[in-house]
Amino acid sequence: MTGRVCGAVLAGGAASRFGGRPKGLERVGGQRILDYVVSNLRQATGELPLLVANAADAETWSPGLTVVRDVLPQRGSLGGIYTAVTAAQGPVLLVAWDMPFVPVPLLRALIEGLNGYDAFLPESGGKRGVEPLCGVYGPACGPAIRERLEQEDYRAVGFHDAVRVGTLPLEEVSRHGDPALLFYNVNTAEELAEAEAMWQRRG
Repeated sequence: MTGRVCGAVLAGGAASRFGGRPKGLERVGGQRILDYVVSNLRQATGELPLLVANAADAETWSPGLTVVRDVLPQRGSLGGIYTAVTAAQGPVLLVAWDMPFVPVPLLRALIEGLNGYDAFLPESGGKRGVEPLCGVYGPACGPAIRERLEQEDYRAVGFHDAVRVGTLPLEEVSRHGDPALLFYNVNTAEELAEAEAMWQRRG
């Protein structure tokens, strides 16, 4: 893949399972999860990412980031993907802000893989087969996502049949670590404790 790819941190959601506290501001390994994600996206793309967030105080979370509000609020993670795609001037590399273990080399592999596709995602071994909140999306995804949102289909992979989707094979993903760790996301206090334990074990 050649040309500029923008980064974007997806920080939507009400964090209801964290008592309303922004989960990406929690710490793993002594640092906020948001700071890990911002740093890794910056290293992968060469520039500061956008921050897709709806919280009133989002501008204070990481000064210097451009905050983008959801174009279509209350549409779940797919609405966040849509906002990032429409805000970016070209392809956009997305990472959810509750994923502390996504490494820079994997992000670079996703950017490289986009060539010839409208979206390029890593295979995950999970129930969906891919991880939609860690992937690269091109401009052609915008109209396809918008159509599904208007149909009230909020599945993060629901629009894939309307665009060209490529995947990074699970074997390739696994070269960067255990997919269960790479795509681990922190939604609860228990998962935060588990993420800290995994961080310490990883050294």
